[in-house]
Amino acid sequence: MNLLEKEALIREKAEEFENASPETVIRWAVETFPNITFACSFGAEDVVLVDMLQKISPSTDIFYLDTDFHFKETYETRDRMAAKYGLTFVQVKPKSTPEEQAAEHGDELWKRDPNACCNIRKVEPLTRILGQYEAWITGIRRDQAPTRANAKKVEYDTKFGLVKFNPLASWTSEDVWNYIRENDVIYNPLHDQNYPSIGCEHCTRPVMPGEDPRAGRWAGSEKTECGLHK
Repeated sequence: MNLLEKEALIREKAEEFENASPETVIRWAVETFPNITFACSFGAEDVVLVDMLQKISPSTDIFYLDTDFHFKETYETRDRMAAKYGLTFVQVKPKSTPEEQAAEHGDELWKRDPNACCNIRKVEPLTRILGQYEAWITGIRRDQAPTRANAKKVEYDTKFGLVKFNPLASWTSEDVWNYIRENDVIYNPLHDQNYPSIGCEHCTRPVMPGEDPRAGRWAGSEKTECGLHK
């Protein structure tokens, strides 16, 4: 399938899948693009997708970006899920250790230049791992942020040059939590402590009542995305 044919198929399926269930989208994704992976952050949306994938295509690769700066609760959630499903999450690390980054860029780069820190610890590793695949699955939802409002269930990711599936794009936060409760899905306990969106420990704070759900990410800066999603 050449690029033009692929883009035409994606446009057709994006329209067809608009009212389809996440499971329908995932099933078509893994059947049509066997060389596919899922990027898991162990947030609420992503633990839902892990559960769905284990029921639909348990052999599909699931990776996570290990920035070395995650909360201990995030690593514990990873370990609990691995034990429950009997799976091994693919660990993708930055090329620089925290010590090497500090030596080259100075201490606490995330405070002075959060974009540079995200590029080193997230964007470059993601680019490296996605180069091995034809398609990827993400947990983004349209109502998470204005930058995600136009996400399709399936689209061509021009940033990384592969097909991108967003099975939960049309779901609300309530939909996500209903699935977690109904299916007894393991989730990060920080969600119960006013952390609706969980990133690295240095750059994530609790969200106060009335604040935007992503207000706790890179608080005090204009940054709203880590650069993984265009």
